[in-house]
Amino acid sequence: MSEFASRPVDPSDGIPPSRARRVLDVAGAVAGLILLSVPLALIYLLVRLSSRGPGVFRQTRVGQGGRPFTMYKFRTMRQGVGGLTVTANCDPRLTRLGKVLRRWSLDELPQLVNVLRGQMTLVGPRPETYDLAVHYDRRCRWIFDHRPGLTGVSEVRFRDFDVLGPGEEVDLTGYIERIVPARVAVDAVYLRDPSMRATLGALWDTVRHILGFTVPPLRVDAAGPVEQGARKESALMESTVMESTVMESTVMETREQPVRAAEEPGSAA
Repeated sequence: MSEFASRPVDPSDGIPPSRARRVLDVAGAVAGLILLSVPLALIYLLVRLSSRGPGVFRQTRVGQGGRPFTMYKFRTMRQGVGGLTVTANCDPRLTRLGKVLRRWSLDELPQLVNVLRGQMTLVGPRPETYDLAVHYDRRCRWIFDHRPGLTGVSEVRFRDFDVLGPGEEVDLTGYIERIVPARVAVDAVYLRDPSMRATLGALWDTVRHILGFTVPPLRVDAAGPVEQGARKESALMESTVMESTVMESTVMETREQPVRAAEEPGSAA
């Protein structure tokens, strides 16, 4: 990781979701925890019985405004096995059960607790680890102002192979220099106008994705523009990315708080 410039994430108040989205967050989290209480308990027991270690994995992630919070998810990896910070689906550290949980996104369900607590929202950008966040380019750091999401546009409508070559594996260099800028560009499409309609649309796309239905990806080429078939929509999304870059620059210029050292991250899971 020494090959990348490293700078701590600047803390701020960040950009919270709207009041309507917060109501949806609370209602969705409460309903999910009640309706899924039995499956949650069953998955917890299976994780504990299938491999050594806790059933729930806890890790410090970058929250709204770059402030730390403890994120929960079902453990999908073996304990005490070293490896890269970036986790791929073919990672040998994944347990057999962990691969199944990740395939159906069931390992993320404990984050309903984070949503209920107001640390996460139902739809938002990926909650990043601090050991990766400190290497983000300046132009991508505006994403940390927003509250991270249980799901998001980039989680459903972005594919790593849109920016990686055929058969190319994800390593730290590829993640920071190619995947992160592309993912941030896709998330900007939603964060430009995170309306209730867009939020419900993202949730519906997530359900379709989990059930195995094809969700058209928002493709990102090597130059960065986001595309979805028509040139008109591509131009709109490229404009969104430009506006997000301006927003990030404005935030960086107006912050007056001192830079804090990043939290010590846990192992990836």
